[in-house]
Amino acid sequence: MAIKIFADGANLEEMLKIYESGLVDGFTTNPSLMKKGGVKSYREFSKKVLENIKNVPVSFEVFTNSFETMYKEAKEIASWADNVYVKIPIMTTDRKSTKELIKKLSDEGVKVNVTAVFTLEQVREAVDAINEKSKGYVSVFAGRISDAGHDHMPIIEKARRICDEKKGSVELLWASTREVYNIFQAESLKVDIITCPNEIIYKYGKRGESLLDLSYDTVKTFAKDISNLGFSVFE
Repeated sequence: MAIKIFADGANLEEMLKIYESGLVDGFTTNPSLMKKGGVKSYREFSKKVLENIKNVPVSFEVFTNSFETMYKEAKEIASWADNVYVKIPIMTTDRKSTKELIKKLSDEGVKVNVTAVFTLEQVREAVDAINEKSKGYVSVFAGRISDAGHDHMPIIEKARRICDEKKGSVELLWASTREVYNIFQAESLKVDIITCPNEIIYKYGKRGESLLDLSYDTVKTFAKDISNLGFSVFE
């Protein structure tokens, strides 16, 4: 498949395991994943990741809500390695657009990953802000869009066309993947990148099993669980 698969997580051991498996083309992290992964020092964790993962993109996110501090953090993060992309949320917690900050960073050569994008207006803002001579991702949270009862497919399709206006510098990223089938959906829309939890990537690596075999495996699983429970309809 043409689409690139990025692993989404913040557990160093798991990141290195899936990196060495050859199943992924890059990595993304975020503060929520770092909390879940028990990261104690953002800088120390990031440095260890970059010491071991050098030839594929890795995205690290800024941590502040202040434009001035966000800029300083982004410049620092970008200085850690050439394969680093800096994640900038499309808005702050007080709903202010970060498009000017994204433009400033991109104009200065920082590779940005514009994150938490949900609307086509936000896609437009991000694409317009990314310098054609730099590199940037626009991360649309397809899974969370569908979780809210909206059809993510037409949004992704239109986002693809907007990103194509700066083809070569802007890549469309499908974020918040929920199931293996999302990878095929993203591929059908010519999305550049999809980020997935490790369990989805491992399932994708085993794709192609027939539906009949899946039925058989499911029945075997039920039978094993029944045996372990020791239940009987008559007792």
